[in-house]
Amino acid sequence: MTATLDPVRPAPAFTERYLLDPAVNADPYPYLNALREHRPVHYSPLHRAWLVTGHAQLTRALREPAASADRVGPMMDAVPEGARGDAERAFDILSRWMVFNDPPAHRRLRQAFQEQFAARAINRYQALIERVTRALLARRAVAGRVGDLVADVAKPLPALVFARWLGVPQQHSASFWYWNARVGDLVLGAAQEEREYRTSLQSLVNLEDYLADLVRQRRAEPQDDLISAVLASGRIGDTVSEAEFVGMLTQMAFAGGETTSNLIANAVRALLLHPDQLAAVRERPELAGAVVEEAMRFDGPSKMSIRVASRDFELDGAIVRGGDRVFLVTAAANRDPDRHPDPDRFLVTRADTSHLGFGLGVHFCIGAALARMVARAALEVLIAEHPGLSLAGDRHTWQPSLLNRSLTALPVRY
Repeated sequence: MTATLDPVRPAPAFTERYLLDPAVNADPYPYLNALREHRPVHYSPLHRAWLVTGHAQLTRALREPAASADRVGPMMDAVPEGARGDAERAFDILSRWMVFNDPPAHRRLRQAFQEQFAARAINRYQALIERVTRALLARRAVAGRVGDLVADVAKPLPALVFARWLGVPQQHSASFWYWNARVGDLVLGAAQEEREYRTSLQSLVNLEDYLADLVRQRRAEPQDDLISAVLASGRIGDTVSEAEFVGMLTQMAFAGGETTSNLIANAVRALLLHPDQLAAVRERPELAGAVVEEAMRFDGPSKMSIRVASRDFELDGAIVRGGDRVFLVTAAANRDPDRHPDPDRFLVTRADTSHLGFGLGVHFCIGAALARMVARAALEVLIAEHPGLSLAGDRHTWQPSLLNRSLTALPVRY
């Protein structure tokens, strides 16, 4: 491809690095800062994509109609030839995910679920979240014990809450969350070998079959859960087809648990690495909500989202051609000094708590309020009831992923 760049702006000396380089994956921010300084809209031959790292530029890209969220086709292209025969149905399911649709289909799908994400609908889960957090910690947070906060709290808490919210019976949770994890391997690019792809593709099919059966059960016998509430709205079968509804449920099942788990773990890590900030929150517990927002900005649960240009468009002096991939690197934009003073500092009393961690515009995360509630409640319990919580060692490993910022474990001493 031929990139047309602004000839006026000087480009500092810069050496491109692979974003999945182990050192960059472990701590992406020094490299992302250098990349943003080099050029906030940069074409990377190494990644065969535009990397958008400036806050102003990324904000414009998020609002650009030609930056399409429909990237199922390119994902299909990455599937090994031997697994292609298993891929058709799985990618048909992905094509019904709201996050892979543009308006007007995106708007229609979102409206079917919108009411169930409003504050009045999710606030009733506050007590459940606090109760589940305490129950998890009661079993695992023994004073003086070294544990793994990811395995002890960050992963199981969202899983339990989101399963309850969807209406998944507890006896089915093991299979349900195994399928979700394998779907994550597919969507987040962790599946590399043919066998891994086959497992992930079949897991997505299994997840849809399970949820389709759950929808049939709720039609016959409604319960107090998301599926029953959306069915009661009358939109399913009217503005949204049954197949679209079930496809969207597979997205809800996957997206909420993964993102919220990462948010909790990253927020706790940031607090424990900055004891002055932890002390500030202990003195002022009402800052727990600010911790969530600052963690989203400082070291959020995802590093980027991906778009594909549906036609040529201009961005910051560059001509993005139709068909080009565009990496919207929110992890870099959230640390842009043109937007946030002293951006590499974790500061829970920061005056401006805005960030792009949940997106912007039509693709702003529909589950943001629920994710915030789960993370805030977990932090409130941990901070108030476990004053001795500290890091057990300073070496932390991260899952290799272009998209996610996900700890494999967070050793802590309770």
